[in-house]
Amino acid sequence: MSDSAQCPVVHGAVTTVGTSNRDWWPKALNLEILHQHDTKTNPLGADFNYQDELKKLDVSALKNDLHHLMRDSQSWWPADWGHYGGLMIRMAWHSAGTYRLADGRGGGGNGNQRFAPLNSWPDNVNVDKARRLLWPIKKKYGKKLSWADLIILAGTIAYESMGLKAFGFGFGREDIWQPELDTYWGSENEWLAPSDSRYENLVDPTTMENPLAAVQMGLIYVNPEGVNGKSDPLKTAGQIRETFARMAMNDEETVALTAGGHTVGKAHGNGDASLLGPAPEAADVVEQGLGWNNHGQRGIGRDTLSSGIEGAWTTHPTQWDNGYFYLLFKYEWELKRSPAGATQWEPINIDEADKPLDVEDPSIRLNPMMTDADMAMIKDPIYRQISERFYKDPAYFDDVFARAWFKLTHRDMGPKVRYIGPDVPVEDLIWQDPIPVGATDYKVEDVKLAIASAALSISDMVSTAWDSARTFRGSDMRGGANGSRIRLAPQRDWQGNEPERLNRVLSTLEPIAERFGASIADVIVLAGNLGVEQAAKAVGFDIEVAFKAGRGDATVEATDVASFEALEPIHDGYRNWLKENYVVSSEELMLDRTQLMGLTAPEMVVLIGGMRVLGANYGGSKHGVFTENVGALSTDFFTTLTDMTYLWESSGENLYNLRNRVTGEVKFTATRVDLVFGSNAILRSYVEVYAQDDSKAKFVNDFVAAWVKVMNSDRFDI
Repeated sequence: MSDSAQCPVVHGAVTTVGTSNRDWWPKALNLEILHQHDTKTNPLGADFNYQDELKKLDVSALKNDLHHLMRDSQSWWPADWGHYGGLMIRMAWHSAGTYRLADGRGGGGNGNQRFAPLNSWPDNVNVDKARRLLWPIKKKYGKKLSWADLIILAGTIAYESMGLKAFGFGFGREDIWQPELDTYWGSENEWLAPSDSRYENLVDPTTMENPLAAVQMGLIYVNPEGVNGKSDPLKTAGQIRETFARMAMNDEETVALTAGGHTVGKAHGNGDASLLGPAPEAADVVEQGLGWNNHGQRGIGRDTLSSGIEGAWTTHPTQWDNGYFYLLFKYEWELKRSPAGATQWEPINIDEADKPLDVEDPSIRLNPMMTDADMAMIKDPIYRQISERFYKDPAYFDDVFARAWFKLTHRDMGPKVRYIGPDVPVEDLIWQDPIPVGATDYKVEDVKLAIASAALSISDMVSTAWDSARTFRGSDMRGGANGSRIRLAPQRDWQGNEPERLNRVLSTLEPIAERFGASIADVIVLAGNLGVEQAAKAVGFDIEVAFKAGRGDATVEATDVASFEALEPIHDGYRNWLKENYVVSSEELMLDRTQLMGLTAPEMVVLIGGMRVLGANYGGSKHGVFTENVGALSTDFFTTLTDMTYLWESSGENLYNLRNRVTGEVKFTATRVDLVFGSNAILRSYVEVYAQDDSKAKFVNDFVAAWVKVMNSDRFDI
């Protein structure tokens, strides 16, 4: 008998070996994105509260330790010029820089750089060494300091240690404990595949596939050697502008970040890339989580290979100064090749004094270099004008960069109320979506009585509250009911918000808010709660939906209209609405929205079932409203789906009829979103729970709990 035959482990049962359900049925609806980050994956336990632990953190001692680390060069991975600043900034930058505005995903807010695919992206070669250098500090401060906070803080302290006055820093990023499953990084099946597949027209960068921001699989931003590796600074400028816009950065912030990121540190391309070992996810166990190790050559110090581009951008790469623009404007530049074969720009006839020192031997001076992205800063007319201003006014550049760095590293944290620590800036910034504190001293019951006396239906109240709250994105903590931005541009005119109905409801609720001194945001939610209470009472349950006053009303001046456009819904399975037919199925779109809202699969099921019987469909559509008693919080949606008296048949694109098997009578109509709850085995198992005769009370209670969760999803103050 062979050794393999004697092995006691069932092969494929505990590893990825073997054929999975996804392999057998690749078109089956994948609910995994709703199950990720389960409490079972968190080793700190369900009772762990990071905000409470942060209160115990000695921030001053931590910052001192980080300042010391910057110059504490280790022999296993020596610091360039004896300073780790450039490496730490690259790590922090590549953590925060994955953020994209379209869906709010990516960014440095949860420490996801520790996991695949980010930990093994080609653009992150040797960033793993930076995190390993930080381990002694993480070990020392333990659970009082998340990896997510430490990674970003290390980059900020690196800048401070080299002379930049930071704009501020906020703690509060909580770690995840497994790879994210919900972030779409592109459809390519190879790293650094040509970017053509991401664009409808490569000549027009605005045609890049949404929600992507990076130009190629495995890059954070753009290809530093040019479009698809072919140098052309003007074409590169177009891709830079679109990529940074998709990160919510304007032209001035883009130039500041490019210049500020390249003012310090260096690129590494002094070696043979073929000698590098595999990325961390593919490396042997002896590598202990590190990747790209070079066991054929020295591979450290001046012989390090990361991007393949070789050299520093400035004369003094360990100090914050205006040297980037000084060199960029002083010299003419020509295309060259790095020792690793990468395309880069080098100065013609540079003065010896302007050359940076070798990272190990101060007696050697080497040429600085610029990438295609750097050359874009002076070849593109708009970027050049901004660069010239920064060059002439270093103090202005310092301020713009410090603010842009703060925005880059905090963009996905949400409102400022989530920031913790002594260095949180006092100034409110428009990209933080500021909302004033709302009133709490009004009588809630009096407001509810006034709403009840108004001529609003349950559907009006529930739909408006839902539309106000559904914009919340747990990916970057934006949107939600707080601020009542549904009454402001651009939300008031979004097709998905049914502007005509919305304006009618708001014209009723706004005078009530003014009369009682409550915020409109609170009154909208109270109206939705009242609608749910009335619907529960219609089926015999006298309940009170939990409510906490204090939402504020945002102002037009404090609303970044352009960035809020990205939050416009183009679909809403909960209201059975699609703006148009898409390549992605309606049920997959529903899962994406559900995950962004922070809901679980059971919560999705109970909310769908409730919203249908409440008559909350877009435009009053009857699809999926499987009840004769609309407006009553019954289990009819679930009992209908499980009733074998009927059969389903297609009646058109994305439309279906429920037909009586005996009489042939059409009882109800539905969409794919409705039918998936009966066809998918996992979802059907949840549906069956609520279809049981003894689940009427459970359904009402579960619906109310999920409803309150949605209404309070952005209440970071409670």
